[in-house]
Amino acid sequence: MLKIVFFLIPLLFFGWSAQAQAPKISDSFLDLYQQQLPFFQELITGGEYGDLPRTIEGEPYYKTRNFDYGLLKINGIDYQEVPMLYDSYRDYLVTFHPLYRQKILMKAEKIDEFVLFETDRFKYFAGNEGYVHHRNGFYRVLHEGEIQLLKKYYKQLKVSKDMRSYLKILLEYEDLFFWYQGSFQKVGKKKAAIKALGMDKRTVKKEIPWSNYEYKQDPEKFLVLLIELREQTMADFNGFVQ
Repeated sequence: MLKIVFFLIPLLFFGWSAQAQAPKISDSFLDLYQQQLPFFQELITGGEYGDLPRTIEGEPYYKTRNFDYGLLKINGIDYQEVPMLYDSYRDYLVTFHPLYRQKILMKAEKIDEFVLFETDRFKYFAGNEGYVHHRNGFYRVLHEGEIQLLKKYYKQLKVSKDMRSYLKILLEYEDLFFWYQGSFQKVGKKKAAIKALGMDKRTVKKEIPWSNYEYKQDPEKFLVLLIELREQTMADFNGFVQ
């Protein structure tokens, strides 16, 4: 698989945030950027990224407002050490343009997947457009296999209780989905999750002790165990049971 190091000087942007001054750009870095620009010329023309108004409390970003140097995959090509921010409110992936010193939107339709903080892997998925928070289709992959477990992060604006400081507040939510061959199944209650995979609840209770406790305390861990149990003990999967 072809891998390209996009930014070889990660310390150049270290600590830069939405509110801090733009980093200094060296001539050698500009030369490097211009050499690799053809790979990204179409990708980063999604327009300048606009920050939210200061009347809103909270950040639109996933985990942090500081750029992380992650992996970006486009058309089967891995680009490494790419400075990225994931805006989970608007489902945007953002990078930094060293020539114009601006946060720039990446074209969502060009992105196959990206990895932040070394382990948090997001992929583009189609087929869930009826889900109101699908937006650009970026889901975090929690388990990969024939049946996948996906998580959708999203944020919503609510009226602030303290109108003296902020007019609105940004709150974070998440939904879990099973995915199989382009089909999505939203995961709610434990009983429904077991049924969707065509499993017997008595078998699950036997093989996953304290399953009720597990699901309440850590639903992601339980659902991964549930998928693995199905893969190990049952015949081929032919689709979700409604």
